[in-house]
Amino acid sequence: MSPRDVASNGGSREHRAGFICVVGRPNAGKSTLTNALVGQKVAITSGRPQTTRHAIRGIVHRDDAQLILVDTPGVHRPRTLLGERLNELVIGTLAEVDAIAFCLPADQLVGPGDRYIAARLAEARTPVVAVATKSDAVGRPRLTEHLMKVAELGEWADIIPVAATTGYQLDELVEVLRGHMPESPPLYPDGELTDEPEHVMVAELVREAALEGVREELPHSLAVVVEEIVPRERPAKDGRDMLDVHVNLFVERDSQKAIVIGSKGARLRDVGTRARHGIEALLGAAVYLDLHVKVAKDWQRDPKHLQRLGF
Repeated sequence: MSPRDVASNGGSREHRAGFICVVGRPNAGKSTLTNALVGQKVAITSGRPQTTRHAIRGIVHRDDAQLILVDTPGVHRPRTLLGERLNELVIGTLAEVDAIAFCLPADQLVGPGDRYIAARLAEARTPVVAVATKSDAVGRPRLTEHLMKVAELGEWADIIPVAATTGYQLDELVEVLRGHMPESPPLYPDGELTDEPEHVMVAELVREAALEGVREELPHSLAVVVEEIVPRERPAKDGRDMLDVHVNLFVERDSQKAIVIGSKGARLRDVGTRARHGIEALLGAAVYLDLHVKVAKDWQRDPKHLQRLGF
């Protein structure tokens, strides 16, 4: 049955489906918004900027639409080879989507970083919806002022304030984005929430746990690689399937290694405990999580290290 047939069957609306790139400067609420729209964690969130390293796809299913959200790293003026490659990832994604959601947090002033991104988006020839994230963090006068500043920043297809943590206007945002999608049947099976490989999602969950409560420089210096996921022959004590998950955490200096491990390994054990809960939910099995911290000196600036770590 074609989308037009669906539209004429019982008066329901035609089905639309397409890809939306979620962009914004670091720590603009992109991952939190993606997770809220999907209804489940598919992108890591952190109070530290620049935590997303991959273009995670989250899939929003509705009776009349399917939105595939591409949650990208924060666009920024790069200072390292890693930064340059992350920006290239975002810019490359813009040309392949049906719409762009540009996140501008209401609790922060519109600044040079936003203007830098707006200038790049002006070249994209793709409809851009300006999304005022974190709208629940400010009063109405401040939000009104923010929306006016956003309007002055560029020619937007729509401007909409939202709050991912409370659900404020998320349905309205989905409706706005749906309007920019082409008529299409669903592109992914019902119930599928992301097309990221499991090992990438596991690595992201470990990195999210490792970023909690650490110094400012560590998020940029931490890379996580899943070496292998191996099923055990014997089930866990509770009868669930059992998996051995072996993960390496890479930092750039010995001092950073000491931060991740903590006194007598206490912090690394805490990272493992918190990450394991999310990994077990993701993989649907009991998990033995084997973590190792290694030093790859100045990996952000070394092309060989970047290639080895998947960038």
